[in-house]
Amino acid sequence: MQQKIRSNLLILLDIILVNVSLLLAYLLRFDGDFNNVPPELRDYSQIINVIIIATVIKIVCNIVFRLYTSLWRYASIHEMVSIGFAAMIGNTLAFSYLVVTRHFFGITSIPFSIFIITFFIDLFLIGASRFGYRVFRRLIRKERLSFSGEKKKVLVIGGGDAGAIIIKELNHHSELNSVPVAIIDDDKTKHGKKINGVPILGGRKDIAEVVKSKNIDEIIIALPSASNKVISEIYSVCSDTDCKVKILPSMSQLIDESVIIQKVRDVNIEDLLGRDPINLELEEITLYLQGKVVLVTGGGGSIGSELCRQIAAFNPKRLIILDNYENNAYDIQNELTYFYPDLDLITIIANVREKHRIDSIFSKYKPDVVFHAAAHKHVPLMEANPTEAIKNNVFGTLNVAEAADRFGAKRFVLISTDKAVNPTNIMGATKRIAEMIIQAIDRHSKTEYVAVRFGNVLGSNGSVIPLFKKQIEQGGPVTVTHPEVIRYFMTIPEAVQLVLQAGAMAEGGEIFVLDMGEPVKIYDLAKNLIKLSGFEPEADIKIEFTGLRPGEKLYEELLLAEEGLEATKNDMIHVAKPLFTDFAMLKREIDCMKEVIMTNSEGVMDYIKVIVPNYKKAQ
Repeated sequence: MQQKIRSNLLILLDIILVNVSLLLAYLLRFDGDFNNVPPELRDYSQIINVIIIATVIKIVCNIVFRLYTSLWRYASIHEMVSIGFAAMIGNTLAFSYLVVTRHFFGITSIPFSIFIITFFIDLFLIGASRFGYRVFRRLIRKERLSFSGEKKKVLVIGGGDAGAIIIKELNHHSELNSVPVAIIDDDKTKHGKKINGVPILGGRKDIAEVVKSKNIDEIIIALPSASNKVISEIYSVCSDTDCKVKILPSMSQLIDESVIIQKVRDVNIEDLLGRDPINLELEEITLYLQGKVVLVTGGGGSIGSELCRQIAAFNPKRLIILDNYENNAYDIQNELTYFYPDLDLITIIANVREKHRIDSIFSKYKPDVVFHAAAHKHVPLMEANPTEAIKNNVFGTLNVAEAADRFGAKRFVLISTDKAVNPTNIMGATKRIAEMIIQAIDRHSKTEYVAVRFGNVLGSNGSVIPLFKKQIEQGGPVTVTHPEVIRYFMTIPEAVQLVLQAGAMAEGGEIFVLDMGEPVKIYDLAKNLIKLSGFEPEADIKIEFTGLRPGEKLYEELLLAEEGLEATKNDMIHVAKPLFTDFAMLKREIDCMKEVIMTNSEGVMDYIKVIVPNYKKAQ
């Protein structure tokens, strides 16, 4: 809300400034004497029309050049260039528009020189207003100014090889306009020493004191080998300062493992919530994907599309994308066609609910490996539309699973969720039934059926990350359901890597449980995102609690108590013991559920408990 107020105040200020600018231009053009203005230009109604039209056009240009969304506390030459372009284009468009429409507005003629003068006045007035804010802010906080002519003072966190290279590059690239003045490192044996002339002044607990004493403008975290937990802890300290915080990506993200200043970037949420690199058995994955026909249902979704990207790299004989939503399928198809021109790619628009359609697809293409990612997953929507969740997540899974058995697929991997454990919502209950289907059918099929269960993925469709980002862009508030709600998080590529690895381990009937790391408070996540966007939580962007949504838990679980848990050779993947389920009995119960939906849809929620006894609807 405060950001909206600031933007509106800036717009109001600019309206005043561009009006003043035009009036000053008129006076300067005619030597400061209004009596020198030709009679045909002295008509007040004409001047008012010119001012109104020019003001509207120039304010629109300012909006296009994002002059109302920049963080002016960090204003530099880049922002000044934006102001220059906005002023130049705005004045050019305003003059051109007035020339073309002058007869319509009753305007006789306007000297172009007025708009040339206006351009320079706009540049001065608008630039002064923005940089004046920065000067005022810095003076109030007694901080050192660092415009383009004065180098930014940089604190480097990390006194190792990466930190040394960053310092060397900062010193050798004057165009970066930055100078390293201090280093922070937790190794006490390094304290008091220097790297390339830059002193190591303490550990992470000293960051705030060093920032204050050295008037630091920017912090660079140069710890590419550090764990994400350490990075998160350090960022938490840095974010309490008023400095811009940047980071050198981890070694897993530095593809060629070279450290150069160009790879330093802003901190993102994945740096704070992601985990350590995953060690994959690439040979095992290659063995079951290379040269095989692979089908991905829900292939246009967040998980499905990433599955397609990673599978394509393993050189399958054919990759089939199946999705009910044509736009998503079209996007991933175009992407894969561009990056893998030799890939035999088939894109099919179909609904997993339609048994005959699914059977015809399996009959025609006979996939060797099936990744079933098609599902309805939005908890509140499914609470309001339970029968749709059942049709897609239960009947759809049954259709695809039976087709895989009937047409001889070698492996079937179900993408499941932590919400299937002791479900409190219809989405979780239907995904639990989907797990039961693949465990039950595996007992009599030659196809190896497995499920992979994990929690939330960062940035997926419908996740909190895109929602929070949109709310921050709009000036807030950021809405959190409950101050204590926690979730497990994982990046999309990370989750898919583990899905592929789990698929390679499949023997049939297992539920693989991915190690989701430490749970994260959604409230903390919201605060971090606000800080990463350059704002202060509560001061700039408010956080509001809206209450738990229908079917939502305070926390999610990854394992049923009766399943037990066994380790695998990959320490990030665990396997739950198969629970015996009679497939014939399960099918009868699913058939009965179909009848309930057709005859008494309101009673289906009660019937779900017959199949999933531990389903307990949240209050």
